[in-house]
Amino acid sequence: MGMLETISEQRLHGGVQGVYRHHSNACAGPMRFAVYQPPQATRQLCPVLYFLAGLTCTEETATIKAGAQRLAAELGLVLVMPDTSPRGTGIDGATGDWEFGEGAGFYVDATAAPWSAHFRMHSYVADELPALIAAQFPVDTALSSICGHSMGGHGALTLALKYPKRYRSVSAFAPIVAPSQVPWGRKALPRYLGDDPAAWADYDACELVRRQTFGGTILIDQGEADPFLEAQLKPELFDQACAEAGQPLLLRRHAGYDHSYWFITSFIDDHLRHHATALGLL
Repeated sequence: MGMLETISEQRLHGGVQGVYRHHSNACAGPMRFAVYQPPQATRQLCPVLYFLAGLTCTEETATIKAGAQRLAAELGLVLVMPDTSPRGTGIDGATGDWEFGEGAGFYVDATAAPWSAHFRMHSYVADELPALIAAQFPVDTALSSICGHSMGGHGALTLALKYPKRYRSVSAFAPIVAPSQVPWGRKALPRYLGDDPAAWADYDACELVRRQTFGGTILIDQGEADPFLEAQLKPELFDQACAEAGQPLLLRRHAGYDHSYWFITSFIDDHLRHHATALGLL
């Protein structure tokens, strides 16, 4: 697990917003993440919500842009915002393409060389980071939920469907729900996982929900003016898969909203309340 290095800590809404770095065994190098500790965390263990960001993003993106801390402070909810991939891997081709490599880890455990040495974000978010958070921060690990945007929405959905007992609730903004069927996924998954579509299915929410449902209603918000809606996101595929699997899904479509954090900021409070209810805070 290694030592935890504090990069910054600032007072925010009566709590503390921090950015930290540590050596990751899963990713075989340094990883950064952000944590918001609400005021209640000085007195008691608090539930935790993981927010997974999308392509090109870092641990700073949702921390700065999502506007989640104000309500988190009222609710008594710890927020954890990890980076989206390992950095400085030195792998040829890992930088320079916003849809693949650094900043585009897709929350998978890569099995194909050379990516398998570092790109193990699935294990990082599912196992290593929660263990570190539990050891270093005042969280009640039995009360964990997960949320994400775009590629991070794909990460949140796949983690919740793979480990439904670990998370009390799951939600997503404009998630990539069927990476096996869309250009973003068909570009990244074969390079990380090899050419067997069965390996891709292990990280495809539409495939996973057919194997195992999640024990609560999944909340998804999607902007109808999202430029990636028709080619990359295809929420109707997940809607259909959930219906066939008997998975409760609240899929909300919003006219005029795009893929940006202006969209996320507009509806983040609904997501926090969705998780707070499942976590026993409301």
